[in-house]
Amino acid sequence: MAAVYKSLSKSSAKAEKDTDGKVMERKNKQRVLILSSRGVTYRHRHLLNDLASMMPHGRKDVKFDSKSKLYQLNELAELYNCNNVMFFEARKGKDLYMWFSKVPNGPTVKFHAQNMHTMEELHFTGNCLKGSRPLLSFDGAFEKEPHLKVIKEVFQHIFGVPQGARKSKPFVDHVMGFSVADGKIWIRNYEVREVERVKGEGDKEEESKARKSKLGDRDTDVSLVEIGPRFVLTPIIIQEGAFGGPIIYENKRFISPNHVRSELRKSKATRHVGRMEQQRDTLARRRNLGLGDGETKERDGLDTRELFA
Repeated sequence: MAAVYKSLSKSSAKAEKDTDGKVMERKNKQRVLILSSRGVTYRHRHLLNDLASMMPHGRKDVKFDSKSKLYQLNELAELYNCNNVMFFEARKGKDLYMWFSKVPNGPTVKFHAQNMHTMEELHFTGNCLKGSRPLLSFDGAFEKEPHLKVIKEVFQHIFGVPQGARKSKPFVDHVMGFSVADGKIWIRNYEVREVERVKGEGDKEEESKARKSKLGDRDTDVSLVEIGPRFVLTPIIIQEGAFGGPIIYENKRFISPNHVRSELRKSKATRHVGRMEQQRDTLARRRNLGLGDGETKERDGLDTRELFA
């Protein structure tokens, strides 16, 4: 059976012909280098492992030390014979930025990852065969804007497992969905589950017979069950080259998480300053009305006005 499958797969792969009329075999050679920077948290590490297990054409590597000289990843990918790079960059032990790049000519897309949930913490009932090839389902919004078209092409090269990959299985039993909402890309992973359909009466029997004829005497219901992981990506910039070159797209609506945290701290400081000013005004009014503010009492050595006079 293995020899029959191998011969059939080779014959189906031969689809192109050159000018002399000879059959040329078209090969989709895609290999992805998956690695992270230092400082990643356990959640980032588990997400990387989940994605690596879903990509049999991927090659995991040790942590990358530098966060400024990312162009060195091009040489690293060439060393491992990879033409795609997925890099997890952790900042301040809480922020995760994901880089997707085509080596060596580009482009490179930088995302900010949010709402990350791994397979272990979700406890979904779905399951799929390890090493199986996924179906990539893209939202219609990916065809409306130019930068989304570029992102879609990069996702196809990275998440799309090529036929005949070394560790891949000849099965397609899960679907990866990419949706666009609120300027973000929502990524979900589903299992394709087939369940035997219960026979009905009347019209339902006719529908079941028609379905049997289409599916080859199979009466099943096909449904999608979420597996995980799930996460949300916010595009930041798109560079023309591989980890370098001019910026061809920049998301003006993106707000850095550092700026968000800074604004929160400023708002808390403003509320504290307001409370202190209100307290000083209250003491001044009591003094003007002759009600006193505790000055007549004897001060001890631990009194605030004595310590901070």
